[in-house]
Amino acid sequence: MDVTGGNGQPQPDENHPADHPPAPPTPNPEHDPESESERDQGHPGKPRPDDTADRTGHEHRSLAHAGIARTDPPPERPREPGGGILMGRPFGVPVYVAPSWFLVAALITWVFGGQLDRVLPELGALRYLVSLFFAVAFYASVLVHELAHTIAALRFKLPVRRIQLQFFGGVSEIEKEAETPGREFVLAFVGPLLSLVLAGLFYLALKPVEPGTVPGVLLAGLMISNLIVAVFNLLPGLPLDGGRMLRAVVWKITGRPMTGTVAAAWVGRALAVSVLIGLPLLNQSGALGGDRDVSGMDTVTDALLAAILAAIIWTGAGNSLRMARLREHLPDLRARTLTRRAVPVQSDTPLSEGLRRANAAGARALVVVDADGTPLSLVREAAIVGVPEHRRPWVPVSELAQDLTDGMRVSAELSGEELLDTLRATPATEYLVVENTGEIYGVLSAADVERAFVKAMARPS
Repeated sequence: MDVTGGNGQPQPDENHPADHPPAPPTPNPEHDPESESERDQGHPGKPRPDDTADRTGHEHRSLAHAGIARTDPPPERPREPGGGILMGRPFGVPVYVAPSWFLVAALITWVFGGQLDRVLPELGALRYLVSLFFAVAFYASVLVHELAHTIAALRFKLPVRRIQLQFFGGVSEIEKEAETPGREFVLAFVGPLLSLVLAGLFYLALKPVEPGTVPGVLLAGLMISNLIVAVFNLLPGLPLDGGRMLRAVVWKITGRPMTGTVAAAWVGRALAVSVLIGLPLLNQSGALGGDRDVSGMDTVTDALLAAILAAIIWTGAGNSLRMARLREHLPDLRARTLTRRAVPVQSDTPLSEGLRRANAAGARALVVVDADGTPLSLVREAAIVGVPEHRRPWVPVSELAQDLTDGMRVSAELSGEELLDTLRATPATEYLVVENTGEIYGVLSAADVERAFVKAMARPS
């Protein structure tokens, strides 16, 4: 199963704005934030003399230093995702084993060891060592399944954040969606296809092996497990690969990826209900090859397994809908349109004087610069509100400023996911927005971004 930026399941540490760490700064009561929809996308112009305290969005954006102040362009920062124990970097993509894997490995070892005790009782305690080998080999097969998704994504020039092996299989975190339904279909299908190929290879390797031996039992188990992985993932409901294939088909027919997501997500929810009800009934009837005379413990185990699988599918389907809606509205978030106009001030400038200049220029942010106009720090809005008005003539702006770090310099060209990723990489309440040339554009408030995101998400798809 692959996750294209969260379509398969949410990655709360990736693209979801709820994980945005910065808390919204206290708004300045003298300057209520304007709606981002009122702002145009041009470069901010110079303030007019008759500007008042109530400004339009266009008036909130201007050069902090009339084109004089410059700073280095925002640096590229490599993002290093976590997620467990790093096992390697095939094709440059980090592969992590989540802590939950050790739990499922122990469970597989225990269950498969019980099967070996019936088939090969002479193994004794060694059956658990063989079972552990099977658990590792099975998850190696799952890794091959995920690598198929990863290679296809890289072939289509889609960045892959990481591969994670976890409790119920693996996840390939693909950061962007495929551009066409055909590529989406291929991207989803290659995983189950590789699992089918592995099942076939294990079957061929099993033929010359004597039945009832350790190699025979291991090869048979790997063949069956890979076949189950392939068939299960081909079920036509999100977050499974089959759901992504269905999404691609509906997308192709309707021309709307969102329609495909909605269809595949609802099929996924129907599939979750079917698993919850049908899996225990099939096991009790013996249709899955088990003993019809099942015990009460077996019934409870079947029901628990069905409930876990159903919950995973249902939750994944719902998250697919939410992430699709998120992706549909993310392009509305643009650093250039959300940036506040800023004015430059020296570090020893009294706060009252800085605010007077800001009001005169129709600005809503202060940037502390040196004698050459190079930005040094940003005056925090929350700190300004905390200073009583009668003390402002005696408080220099430097006492309320936060020193600029590389992560607090962002490009004015950022938008959508890239903008959120950049802000999340360096949590702060305000950021200095610069042009690619290094010219200062203004100040971006994390609170403004969050408000704009909430407003965008509230609009119907």
